[in-house]
Amino acid sequence: MDPFGLQTTLLNYLRALGWSVVAAVGFSIGIGLAIKVFAWLSTDIDEWAEIKKGNMGVSLIFVSLIVMVGLLVFKVI
Repeated sequence: MDPFGLQTTLLNYLRALGWSVVAAVGFSIGIGLAIKVFAWLSTDIDEWAEIKKGNMGVSLIFVSLIVMVGLLVFKVI
């Protein structure tokens, strides 16, 4: 098989697309689980109501949670 041929290139594109789908699914599951666990652990505060009120501290905690889970999913995949 020619390493620079059309068939090899298309196979590489298909493989990259497959890994992109796997990464997107893994990221969405990881973020969903992380937010659920965080909400379960912090029962004294309603995070979503605080974010709607404009509380930047809670928003930054959520952003850092999403970034860290994204980095973990990236390293695993």
